[in-house]
Amino acid sequence: MQQVMDGIRVLEVAQYTFVPSAGAVLADWGADVIKVEHPTKGDGQRGLLQVGGQANTGAINFLMEHSNRGKRSIGIDLANEQGRALLYEIAKTSDVFLTNYLPGVRRKLGIEVEDLRAVNPKIIYARGSAHGEKGPERERGGYDSTDYWARSGSGMGGRAASDAPSMPPGPAYGDSLGGMTIAGGISAALFARERTGEPSIVDISLLGTGLWAMGAALTASMLASDEGGGGAASPAGAAYMNPLVGLFRTREGGSLMLTMLQGHHYWADTVEQLGRPELARDPRFATPQAFSDNANEARQILSEIFATATLEEWRTRLQSMKGQWGPFQTVAQIPGDPQVDANGHIIEIEVAPGQSFRVVANPVQFDETPPTLRKGPEHAQHTEEFLMDFGLDWDEISRLKKAGIIN
Repeated sequence: MQQVMDGIRVLEVAQYTFVPSAGAVLADWGADVIKVEHPTKGDGQRGLLQVGGQANTGAINFLMEHSNRGKRSIGIDLANEQGRALLYEIAKTSDVFLTNYLPGVRRKLGIEVEDLRAVNPKIIYARGSAHGEKGPERERGGYDSTDYWARSGSGMGGRAASDAPSMPPGPAYGDSLGGMTIAGGISAALFARERTGEPSIVDISLLGTGLWAMGAALTASMLASDEGGGGAASPAGAAYMNPLVGLFRTREGGSLMLTMLQGHHYWADTVEQLGRPELARDPRFATPQAFSDNANEARQILSEIFATATLEEWRTRLQSMKGQWGPFQTVAQIPGDPQVDANGHIIEIEVAPGQSFRVVANPVQFDETPPTLRKGPEHAQHTEEFLMDFGLDWDEISRLKKAGIIN
């Protein structure tokens, strides 16, 4: 893979997943990402033992690997004046400063835009937040569950009202999507600086990312409201008029999703693939108007057909079907998906000779090649190595260690 960020240094002062996952993506792309952690406490995520109902107590911390692979970790106490001075020296050699600390903490630690720009006027300053950098809640924290999922409308699925909103489908769901968004924003800022010489401040929030993900449904709702329709977007969209859009249950508990937006165009091929070619000539479905008028009947017929075989049987039988469809998969099934394997979306990271574990690669590939991934760092693993390469002698490193300023 072409290391498109080779030569770029990212200085990261961030915790948990939302913003650190952006650093992981940039590291995947070849950037040198220096993760600054508290010398004794480290990233707070290292201590999470239960996440989304999943135990995180094994030899591999899955959340830390997801959001920190490929980085170097150094332990610096930023509350100490000498620790901040050391951070500023590193910032002088960095292209990007990346943080998700709240405004009050940034001010206290001296890591606001003006602090970093005072030592490096060309540094790109990227900050991620739950609610955004403006407004009455800018000083308040949050997580992807509170802002990407709940507040943005994603958890309601486009419904105007619901008595039973759903929980996020997995840990760090919105964080991961937000991290990719931050990485894209930083890439654009680097490009702009290359063209103009001017650095940018990059702001991305979980709320804003969630609103973007719900943008089409939200726009439809606002249009309906403006036109006196009450502002309720249809939860299933075209599915009510088009029986080839929707969820269908298979035998033994599986499900698949049909999304053939040009429904009648695909009807004849679909029913032939399902072993019911006579349905293409059925007067109830023979014309686009009849197909739409009798959508409920068509949907009932399809439901009965799909219930006669298992999901795996349909996956084999429907390979040549022209219309668009996909299987609903559990996380246990995904590693065996041939498309996932063929495109290098899951990659092994070697821990030691004969020992490895698998992680999900970021979805962007360059030159048709999946990225080469490296294990995430242990807490402050690279402090001494990095500072010696940076130019500090061993006596100074020892002094800082004894004073508790670094680890």
